[in-house]
Amino acid sequence: MPRPSLTERLAQHSAERARAGLLRRLHTIEQTDGPWVWRNGRQLLSFCSNDYLGLAQHPVLVDALKRAADSDGVGSGSAHLICGHRSVHAALEEALAEWTGRERALLFSTGYMANLGVMQALLQRDDVCVQDKLNHACLIDGAQLAGAELKRYPHADVDAAARQLSARPEAGALLATDGVFSMDGDVAPLRELAALCQRESASLMVDDAHGLGVFGVRGEGSVADAGLSAHDVPVLMATLGKALGCSGAFVAGSAELIDGLVQSARTYIYTTAMPPALAAATLAAVRLAQSDGWRREKLRALIARFRAGAAQLGLPLMPSPTAIQPLLLGDATAALVASEALEREGFLVTAIRPPTVPQGKARLRITLSAAHEEGDVDRLLESLSRVPMGRPV
Repeated sequence: MPRPSLTERLAQHSAERARAGLLRRLHTIEQTDGPWVWRNGRQLLSFCSNDYLGLAQHPVLVDALKRAADSDGVGSGSAHLICGHRSVHAALEEALAEWTGRERALLFSTGYMANLGVMQALLQRDDVCVQDKLNHACLIDGAQLAGAELKRYPHADVDAAARQLSARPEAGALLATDGVFSMDGDVAPLRELAALCQRESASLMVDDAHGLGVFGVRGEGSVADAGLSAHDVPVLMATLGKALGCSGAFVAGSAELIDGLVQSARTYIYTTAMPPALAAATLAAVRLAQSDGWRREKLRALIARFRAGAAQLGLPLMPSPTAIQPLLLGDATAALVASEALEREGFLVTAIRPPTVPQGKARLRITLSAAHEEGDVDRLLESLSRVPMGRPV
């Protein structure tokens, strides 16, 4: 029997996705100006960015990046452990540790790499990793890469998580959860999960990619907002490309944790350090995120305005208190139809379909930013009142 062609098999999978109306397509953004984007020559008001605080084009960040590029160049030239770790990387790690109330922090190139590296370093094959079913893909992939037994509990079901932990009382255990869930926009029951981990002698890891900068008095994130300490959540990961408007990620925790990751996290050891100019821009973003509390206040006001307007229109909005406001349509085709209708009205809102979300849970993932104005939200609501919700155009 002939050996199968791997590329032909991949092409067949793509064709099957196309027939099911699930084919992903790459679209190029030609220009941006705050929440406005230009695509295919058209100006669109974007409600699908993760730039929650409106910092991605802030002149202070742009100036910091330019000045650092002038002095240090673009690439770091090496992995951190060779000769790629610059003084601005160290300064950024210190600022992130202080901000999140941890002893130390460690930079990674992406959030995906951070989660893969942490789990590969912490977990062994006889361990158990308990996770929320709606966790980001990189948390799931991280546990599988480590070879630990992966147990997934129904979304936000602390009792189910407790049963899964208690089933393996002798095993090393990590409970991992998103702080804010990227597709539903709701917040994990962090206090209850922390109490469970204390009872079961398990370590709690929180991926706060969508909470950092948005929650907390100074934007410390969903863990601090829940009143939890570094003792309660010994492993904290967050990204730098959402509320901070830059790129990359970090893990924060005890000196013991960070020293261990430096020795054992392969996605840290064997990759080039982030460009020093980007680290300089991110350091500027951290300072702005802490000091500009008005950005969080404005974002909260816009969220409340959007939810109130959606309720008046009877829109099928999911119960989210965050900048992520999912409009649940169920059918993948219905979500695409709604997204295309909004684009004709001048808005960019992405349709999210399986397998990113479960079957029957396709949606419009509407995201708000401090860069939006009240009038932008009102215009979106007006257009949503005319968009077909599961009905053919």
